[in-house]
Amino acid sequence: MKKILFATALLAIALLMVGCDNTNEEIKNKPEPSGNSEVAIVEPSSSETQLTEEKAYEAIQNYCNETYGYTPESSSMYIEIGDEIDNEYQMRFRSYTGAFVYFYIDKATGDARMVEKVPDLDVEEESGTINVFDYLNK
Repeated sequence: MKKILFATALLAIALLMVGCDNTNEEIKNKPEPSGNSEVAIVEPSSSETQLTEEKAYEAIQNYCNETYGYTPESSSMYIEIGDEIDNEYQMRFRSYTGAFVYFYIDKATGDARMVEKVPDLDVEEESGTINVFDYLNK
């Protein structure tokens, strides 16, 4: 009885795996581009990609709203703009639990490294990265 169950399960898995492989058909059916087509590369202007302190603050507000339920009217949560050095902005978010999330935002790329600190427990850890451009205009 065990052999029949094992053989049936093995057959089912094999059928599922065969049905999942359709990537080669998609590649084969894709038309080849003609040799004389030209591709225009458009670079965004520097004013469109320049990250200002105000845009960085807006993006951090949107991120904290989405992640922690932050609103500017919150009495127990706030965002502070910290130091600005040559290549990054620093901001600090305080959650209702008393923990702080520090954002170190690269001015050129918008990549933000996050460090979470819990003063009462003397805990500090890297908590990930985001790109602030993903949180603008939300």
